[in-house]
Amino acid sequence: MGKSTTAVKIAKAFNGEVISCDSMQVYRGFDVGTDKIPSDEREGIPHYLLDIVDSSVQFTAADFVRHALTAVRIIQGKKKLPIITGGTGLYLKALIDGLFPEGKKDPHVRRKLEEEAETQGLEHLQKRLNRIDPVYAQKIGKNDGIRIIRALEVYHSTKIPISDHFSNTRSYIKGFHVLRIGLKLEREELYKRIETRVDQMFAQGIVEEIEALLKSGVDETSPPFRALGYKHVLSYLKKELSLEETIDLTKRDTRHYAKRQMTWFRKMGGIYWFSPHDFSSLADTIKGFLAK
Repeated sequence: MGKSTTAVKIAKAFNGEVISCDSMQVYRGFDVGTDKIPSDEREGIPHYLLDIVDSSVQFTAADFVRHALTAVRIIQGKKKLPIITGGTGLYLKALIDGLFPEGKKDPHVRRKLEEEAETQGLEHLQKRLNRIDPVYAQKIGKNDGIRIIRALEVYHSTKIPISDHFSNTRSYIKGFHVLRIGLKLEREELYKRIETRVDQMFAQGIVEEIEALLKSGVDETSPPFRALGYKHVLSYLKKELSLEETIDLTKRDTRHYAKRQMTWFRKMGGIYWFSPHDFSSLADTIKGFLAK
């Protein structure tokens, strides 16, 4: 929480520009539910990788790496500091540690896995992944159908767990000096912020945003509709949930997601942790890093 605001402060203090590392903020029209920083709060700082694809596109870690590297080159060409901010750990890991040769994609295998998820439940596939590759299974959410199915597909085509592929990759930013900064809050404050954020999301019109997207022809199966804040509202619009249930479930899932994020980044290591309230200490660390 507070990543976007802090990134703008860093950019202003150190002549930088911001690259978004968020798997859902890339989608046009999905603003309220993704907590996309409004233009008037960017304080004139250019932001990259926001609103770059249509809702029908399945944006991947490879796509992120390609776009992020282009943005880094543009920013460096201006003699400015690239600042990557966001909570999609897999994207950041792909950029820093590299991507692996994915092996042959087999539409037949993918369809079969998708059918199994529908008929036997995603938990069935998650348990299989846990047997094949417990390391990766622990890193991703148990409801992350896309990555569970992709990991099983990769194993089918290569006979190698996806985590082993990741461990043998090469960084796309080798030779760059990278400072990793994390923001942390005490659990009580974090959960309070989540409660406030979700309440604001509904007050700002996430229900109306989704209604407008559906009316414009965006399919409810589109990738961004799987994001936090959207899937339960879809159920509400189908009258499967009350508004109160929708809000409560959104808060619950966001708390769980925040917990998984922290677990992911703590395992990543090499991160300097700061409170978002202590920008002075954060700035001093950046100054020392740049001085080297």
